[in-house]
Amino acid sequence: QVQLVESGGGLVQPGGSLRLSCAASGIRFSIYGLGWYRQAPGKQRELVAAITSGANTIYADSVKGRFTISRDNAKFTVYLQMNSLKPEDTGVYYCYARHRLSSSVDYWGQGTQVTVSS
Repeated sequence: QVQLVESGGGLVQPGGSLRLSCAASGIRFSIYGLGWYRQAPGKQRELVAAITSGANTIYADSVKGRFTISRDNAKFTVYLQMNSLKPEDTGVYYCYARHRLSSSVDYWGQGTQVTVSS
C-alpha cells in the first residue's frame, strides 16, 4: 500500500518560515519524481516545486528564491523549505509522487494546511 504522509504545516506570520515533509512508503522512492502542489480557497491547484529522480528542480515563479525542495532517498522523504512566507502562500499543500516513466501523478498525499497571517 502506497502512502504519502505530509507534516509540518501550520500558522506562521508573514516573513516567517516553515518546512514541510512528505514521507513515502510502498514505492521504490528513488525512481519517482516528487513535488508539491498547493490549493488556495477558491483557486485551482498549482504546482509549487518539483524534484526529479535525478534531483533536478523546478519552481513556480511566485516562490523562486524563497522555497527550496529537496529529497532524502535514504529516508524516503521529500522536503519543502519555505522562507519569507507571504499571505498569498496560504493554502493546502499536497505532495505527490510520479514514476519517472509516467506522464501524470501516480500518488497524492492527504494535504497539510499552511496559513500565513498576522
